[in-house]
Amino acid sequence: MAACLCAGLGWFVQQPGVISLAVTRTTTLDSLGACQGVSYQDGRAYLYGDREVGVLRAYTINRDSLVYKGPEIRLTVAGKDVINHPTGIARHGTLPTFIGNSIRVGDPSKPSTPADWRAVIYAIDWAGLLRTHTLDGNLLRTIDDDAAVQGTRPEYVYYQNKWYVATADYGNHANAVRLYNPARLATAKKTSEPGVLARQFTCSPWVQNLHWIPEKGILVLIQNQIEGRRWRFTFVDLAKSIEAGREQVINTIDMDKADELEGFALLNDSTGLAVTSSRTNNVHTVGLRR
Repeated sequence: MAACLCAGLGWFVQQPGVISLAVTRTTTLDSLGACQGVSYQDGRAYLYGDREVGVLRAYTINRDSLVYKGPEIRLTVAGKDVINHPTGIARHGTLPTFIGNSIRVGDPSKPSTPADWRAVIYAIDWAGLLRTHTLDGNLLRTIDDDAAVQGTRPEYVYYQNKWYVATADYGNHANAVRLYNPARLATAKKTSEPGVLARQFTCSPWVQNLHWIPEKGILVLIQNQIEGRRWRFTFVDLAKSIEAGREQVINTIDMDKADELEGFALLNDSTGLAVTSSRTNNVHTVGLRR
């Protein structure tokens, strides 16, 4: 579920040039491997990464600090690593829950191409996952995201009175945000099947994750400025982007950080969390300013 932005961005929509983001606190969480993202829901921040196996860890927020309360969830079945590189959590109400996995299948010592990646989306029993702390009995379906160009990063968005699962590509060629029908996605073997893909629009490159701001109809593209490096936040008007067939940018914010931005989630109308894949200084409290 997306964090509530409430009225805090009303001025941002009207005056897009005045928004700014500033890091107010930086900490290190050493139990995530390379952190791949953050999802804020039910008052907890769920950070996920690719340790020796894919992991998901829950934290509460104490002022501007994260306090680990558990559980630690290992994304395994019978001890075998399944979601080894988690790249997005799509959850909203009673709709199906999905977790993405962007799997590098090419030579990691060489520059990657779209052919070097396999994108997979998993339908998950979320309540069961929180109860048993592994995917055993909670992995409902494995879906090949073959409509993707490079990787997958699911996030629920709302458009014309319907909820969709949005995802995006990472590379610098044929990048698009795609909206999938969640009911059809939950029964599919691959996303290229009829009825899964509902809408799409082209977007700028190096999208690591997505964050939906429901009150304003804004989709945040969490990006790198160049491949694997530097921070970029692109705020787009979802409805206008779908109607135009390409991203309609409200504002783009580049931050002077050299590492690999992986995820971002708002906690309230003035504070968010940004995470990177760095081994140290990987979690950042971000203030929204005007």
